[in-house]
Amino acid sequence: MTVNTHHRSDKSRGTPVRKGLHPKNLHNQGYDFPALVKSHPALAPYVKPNAYGDLTIDFSDPLAVKTLNAELLKRYYNIVDWDIPEGALCPPIPGRADYIHCMADLVGLGHEQRSIKLLDIGTGANGIYPLLACQIYGWQCVGSDINAQSLENVATIITNNPTLKDRFTLRRQHDKNHIFEGIIQPGEFFDVSVCNPPFHASLDEALKGNQRKLNNLARNRGEQKAQTQSPTLNFGGLGAELWCKGGEQLFLKKLIRESQVYSTQCRWFSSLVSKADNVKPAKKLIRKLGAVEIREIEMKQGNKVTRVLAWTFM
Repeated sequence: MTVNTHHRSDKSRGTPVRKGLHPKNLHNQGYDFPALVKSHPALAPYVKPNAYGDLTIDFSDPLAVKTLNAELLKRYYNIVDWDIPEGALCPPIPGRADYIHCMADLVGLGHEQRSIKLLDIGTGANGIYPLLACQIYGWQCVGSDINAQSLENVATIITNNPTLKDRFTLRRQHDKNHIFEGIIQPGEFFDVSVCNPPFHASLDEALKGNQRKLNNLARNRGEQKAQTQSPTLNFGGLGAELWCKGGEQLFLKKLIRESQVYSTQCRWFSSLVSKADNVKPAKKLIRKLGAVEIREIEMKQGNKVTRVLAWTFM
């Protein structure tokens, strides 16, 4: 599969050049909004100049982000009719693509002669990691989730894109106390597992975090603070996608402990870690459980730094 690389954006045409994305990331020149609008007119109502005169969208508007995502996935990754239900997590495509590129570096592309197999824990209604891994690298992917509605939505995306049918399969996790159990089958082997854990401990915390994000986005647009004090979650997020009891820290602990049980069935386990304070205790636990290598990978998009923690018992 070849993905389009024929785009470029500069200050006169679109958003300013982004620094820090993976060299292979198709979005590291920013968004070429004039070209995107031309090929997807439905995006036009959302594209406006910001306080600095650069074309952009309001990233606090879930519908605007969803419309942009649908066009990015179609234009650069040949995925058509991508959609998510109202209230579902709407992921920023450049950052998600970065995670997949980093995992490709980790598993080593010298292994391309045999198909790389990826497991996405909590694939959500968007299915974004397997979709990108299938289209960029041609990997075999399994997406798991506890939410049947989310999986039904991803199944529709797969149906709309027949080339994914033999490469992207879905599995339902029926037990909220388990992550890999019931998903990884006996005798099955994965090269890498990815995860974007729920990062809040409660709905209330998620809403407060969302308001902070809205204010930050407003400041980036040159405004003092968000004009709307809105209970709607920016980028959406169905319950299990955004929060769980104990938040990110407890989820990571569970993920790491259970990874040890499946240490011979997955070469690299990995997870996004949104809170810097959670990295140290997670590493400590990984070491304690006998992992032979730990990698902390920093991904940068604009001013935002995201961390991926990866570990192997092999």
